[in-house]
Amino acid sequence: MLASQPQHHHLSAVLHLHLQDHRISLPPATTLHSPATNSTRHFAFRISSSRYHRTLPEVQDNDAASTTENKNLRTHNAKSTALLLQHLSPQVEKKPDGENQEIYVPLLKQDKEKLLEISLLSKRTPQFPGSIYTDPSVPLVQSVFKGRNSDVNYNEDEVDDEMLLKALEIRRKVTAEIFKEAMKKGRFGITYSENLLSKIPEFIDYVMIKAVSMKNFAEFSRASYNVRAEVFIHESGVVPLIRWLKHNSLSYPQIGKLICASKGDVESIKRLAEWLKTIHVKGRFIGVALTRSGGDVLERSADELDEIVDYLEENGVRRDWVGYVVSRCPEVLSFTMDQLRSRAEFYLKMSMDKNDFGTMLFDCPKVLGYLSLEEMNQKVAYLMEFGLSNEDVGRLLAHKPQLMACSIEERWQPLVKYFYYLGISKDGMRRILTVKPMVFCIDLENTIAPKVQFLRDIGVEEDAIGSMLVRFPSLMTYSLHKKIRAVVIFLLTKAGVSQRNIGKVVALGPELLGCSIAHKLDHNVKYFLSLGIYLPILGEMISDFPMLLRYNIDVLRPKYRYLRRMMIRPLKDLIEFPRFFSYSLEDRIIPRHKIMVENRVNFKLRYMLATTDEEFETRVKDAVERRRRFESGAVDEQSPDSMSFK
Repeated sequence: MLASQPQHHHLSAVLHLHLQDHRISLPPATTLHSPATNSTRHFAFRISSSRYHRTLPEVQDNDAASTTENKNLRTHNAKSTALLLQHLSPQVEKKPDGENQEIYVPLLKQDKEKLLEISLLSKRTPQFPGSIYTDPSVPLVQSVFKGRNSDVNYNEDEVDDEMLLKALEIRRKVTAEIFKEAMKKGRFGITYSENLLSKIPEFIDYVMIKAVSMKNFAEFSRASYNVRAEVFIHESGVVPLIRWLKHNSLSYPQIGKLICASKGDVESIKRLAEWLKTIHVKGRFIGVALTRSGGDVLERSADELDEIVDYLEENGVRRDWVGYVVSRCPEVLSFTMDQLRSRAEFYLKMSMDKNDFGTMLFDCPKVLGYLSLEEMNQKVAYLMEFGLSNEDVGRLLAHKPQLMACSIEERWQPLVKYFYYLGISKDGMRRILTVKPMVFCIDLENTIAPKVQFLRDIGVEEDAIGSMLVRFPSLMTYSLHKKIRAVVIFLLTKAGVSQRNIGKVVALGPELLGCSIAHKLDHNVKYFLSLGIYLPILGEMISDFPMLLRYNIDVLRPKYRYLRRMMIRPLKDLIEFPRFFSYSLEDRIIPRHKIMVENRVNFKLRYMLATTDEEFETRVKDAVERRRRFESGAVDEQSPDSMSFK
């Protein structure tokens, strides 16, 4: 017993110095010396330091011990000192008015956070040998929330907000761990559970609130927070619902968004999904419809949703189309009936019948739910500036409803300015809009401008580009590399067109760029070569008349046979006038050939076909008169474009 007294003197000196640094005064009843009597003996804790392990020499009295220890002080961390003071100072000090005053030991911020974790975590923190485990119910943990000191009067209403927020964050982590345990019992993987957990922070907070409120019930009054949270998660049925949604091809972000939007009523998600199946919404579009229809739709009854479907059916949307429309535009389910009627009547008032309206919704369901009425009116007014009437706009939108999904500022206005730069008038733009409205939906910088630059590069004149685009607007919708460039290369390499004439060919016949190489151009080239026309000569014929390669061979063959067998014309005449194939065999070639035979006159193909009926009759009369005068002996100088039969 006496041998241990020097160690107690050493501990006393260390603690007194440490408490002086923190400015804490111990009550007189608290002593750090071990008295001689066993009845009032206090246990002294020997604190080992990782820095010093040598044994201090014994001292004779308290003054000598204090002097010696000042030179060899051991350094202790705040947590060890605080826990030691808690065990060594259980007494309380009375104020003059008789109220008890507790002794609160100041802790560092990291020590406070550690104590909060110990008190709020669902599992006890693993301890290392020799460590001291703190009971969460002790006043030391409760004092973490108090911003007080031993020399400051404490007000019961004062709370450390920062530590409360920290405690809330720790409780949220505990709830998340409980949710992951429930997911594990539902046979979900750890990665999937963590990914889903990152998408449902609102639901975790909802579980926290409900678990706390369950303490008011008698059956859960003595249950821990972990038990209450686990019971609520189980009774909510969220884990089986997640399994069901995953089975219906919903991704975890979609599931998380739905759970947060349900506001705790997770069964409403399943009810809405089952209703979507009744209108033929299938596969992954169930998740799209659930997540994009809005949170209010979960609160709607099946009768309200059926009313929306019935209205769409009354206005031209077939029953088997409704699922497609809803899956592509789920926002329609969030409309009230007044909103839905106003949007439908907006299109029906433009002389659009119900069948066209239903077809328009099937082609582009977004026109009904993505835009506000103000935006819809602005776009219709802009289209009417091209000279279109209200009925024309209605027919245009029925044919190409994707126009309503385009932005005026970002898509239409830059395109109109570019067309003006190319010399296209407003009438030309109206033709482009009516013939190929898709042009106003494609990107200018990445799609149209590169094609125009390509036309410049192959030799198309600047003045001809605008008229070319007005004549054949579909050119702007073709792929530059897969279609346009490929046809140009074919004309240069396989059709005999020279590089000097390729710009002329494309400018005169832009429709060639839309023809199939394998099914149209290559067959026509082979047919003309089979007639005995050389490739360079064929290239000149195409340069003179590019549309030569667009005709069907079944149309070309009868005309060629009639030319060679009935008209008995040489191939040279066809080479000189390849437009011969552009005239109708029954309506133009055969009747005029019969007139020429009856009147015993003959003309070149150009003068035979490329004239009106009046000009042709006049030409025939003149030729007959010259032949008559020739036969009567009055020989006139023969016209270079006509001759008589012999």
